[in-house]
Amino acid sequence: MNIIIDTHIFLWLVYEPEKVDKKYMNYLEDRKNRIFLSSMSIAEMMIKKSIGNLKIEFDILKMCAEMGVDILDFDGQSAIKLGALLFHHKDPFDRMIISQAITKKYKLMSVDSKFSQYECELL
Repeated sequence: MNIIIDTHIFLWLVYEPEKVDKKYMNYLEDRKNRIFLSSMSIAEMMIKKSIGNLKIEFDILKMCAEMGVDILDFDGQSAIKLGALLFHHKDPFDRMIISQAITKKYKLMSVDSKFSQYECELL
């Protein structure tokens, strides 16, 4: 199964793994699953870092490689899907991650309750 993890899940895995629900950890540790971090999550973290809202003390790409997490590039199909998404969620980064999950037909791992208002499949 292909799974996109939301930005907060990635940060919890790095800084506070005890916050990640056990059912999520089972998916993350199952070697049959392929885990992705959206390039939009990286953009979100870098913007928050640059304005002082997030402290990142590690190389994100290196950390992903060490964790076995693949980077999912944001493509044109996902960008076009944004035009059809309703505005249940106004966070542009979350909307981009949702559009990727829908377009790619990947599962999405997030604790954000607003994600359930979209046609993406949540774990």
